[in-house]
Amino acid sequence: MSSLVIVGDTLLDKDVQGSVRRVAPDAPAPVLDEEDVNERPGGAGLAALLAAQSGQDVALVTALADDAGGARLSELLTAAGVKVYALPLPGATPEKVRLRSGEHVLLRLDRGGEPQPPGAAPEAALDLLRQAKAILVSDYGRGVARHPELRRALGETKAPIVWDPHPNGPQPVPNARLVTPNLAEVRKLSGDGGGGSTLAAAQRGGQAMRQHWRAGAVVVTCGAEGAVLCHSGSTPLVVPAPEVGDGDTCGAGDRFAATAALALAGGALVSEAVQQAVAAASAYVASGGVTAALAPPVVAEAAPERIGADAAGRLAAEVRSRGGTVVATGGCFDLLHVGHLATLRAARKLGDCLIVLLNSDDSVRGLKGPERPLNPQNDRARLLAALDCVDAVVVFDESTPEAALTWLRPDVWVKGGDYDSVPESELIERWGGQTVFVPYLDGRSTTRTIAAAQAATS
Repeated sequence: MSSLVIVGDTLLDKDVQGSVRRVAPDAPAPVLDEEDVNERPGGAGLAALLAAQSGQDVALVTALADDAGGARLSELLTAAGVKVYALPLPGATPEKVRLRSGEHVLLRLDRGGEPQPPGAAPEAALDLLRQAKAILVSDYGRGVARHPELRRALGETKAPIVWDPHPNGPQPVPNARLVTPNLAEVRKLSGDGGGGSTLAAAQRGGQAMRQHWRAGAVVVTCGAEGAVLCHSGSTPLVVPAPEVGDGDTCGAGDRFAATAALALAGGALVSEAVQQAVAAASAYVASGGVTAALAPPVVAEAAPERIGADAAGRLAAEVRSRGGTVVATGGCFDLLHVGHLATLRAARKLGDCLIVLLNSDDSVRGLKGPERPLNPQNDRARLLAALDCVDAVVVFDESTPEAALTWLRPDVWVKGGDYDSVPESELIERWGGQTVFVPYLDGRSTTRTIAAAQAATS
């Protein structure tokens, strides 16, 4: 059984990157010299890719044409770990081709023609919907969400449904747990031309559409202003978004809806799911949008000068001389996993450099027992220093990093997890530093990974 099943239209997105150095002699148009082409799934396919990054089991029920574009989409989705259940799509694969120069989109070319109704749904796809833990309908107005067999199965499922609507698509099935239109969509769908603040417009339109759709709740996303959750009560829940500045918002709605659906699959309340979704969409935009989200992780060979107390001391002095903020975190990092990466990346965003204080082999043995660590300290240090979010690594022999912290004197000391308190907090406060927690990924731990491996081989 998949943790999340996504239903919707999938497109092939292409970014053609190049440089403009001249104007065409036969027309007043810039000439783009092509340098690179990137392809990725769009629409519901992008929502599936973003959801799969959570490590959860994700399936996609979509329509694929029997052409080169359809084959490419199937290849990209399968490579990302998404299980594809395809309905036959008459005609050609819809494509969105963006011609870019630097950060600017010069032109968008749409291919594929008018939407065609997909063919019959395979029985396996219908069974998948009936047994899903949670479902996201990612409607892009090309017919999958209108498919009668799929809608019948959606009406029969016991799973919570999150519906991301499209103005050209059908209305959600009754009793969807959460519908996620943006403010412009709500205004268009509700016919609300009234004035007032964003909050007032979102509340009016959201409540009107919740009653019209017979939905459990409607959350109206308002971009940088956050989201307004309209439910059965008369008072909406307003979830503000953190300031992220200008960024690429392509796919932010998909990130929002996929995060909300995954949260509901895990048993979260609708209000909790919306808060998680706002945070995830904001972080997505702040980190660079779809290009950064789908880029492979950067793991380069670590330069020797990034490891050791001298390297860390020089780095800290240089950052402080510029008025910057020195951030530090610590741990054993015996088996580097995605939970570690999430903590390290979150820590790096809090300042101008990140220094990792790494327990030595002797220190790890004293804390974890004689069979640990699995990887020697030199290997662990090199792996950490090779990450793009780590600027320096210091190995310490003591059971705690207090001695290293005393001479490094970081401005921010970061711990990942749900601690009530941190022993080093009092020490950090001596020089005016601050201790903070960052979110951790539940279920990821070196000890659990080792235990699972030992159980599998026993």
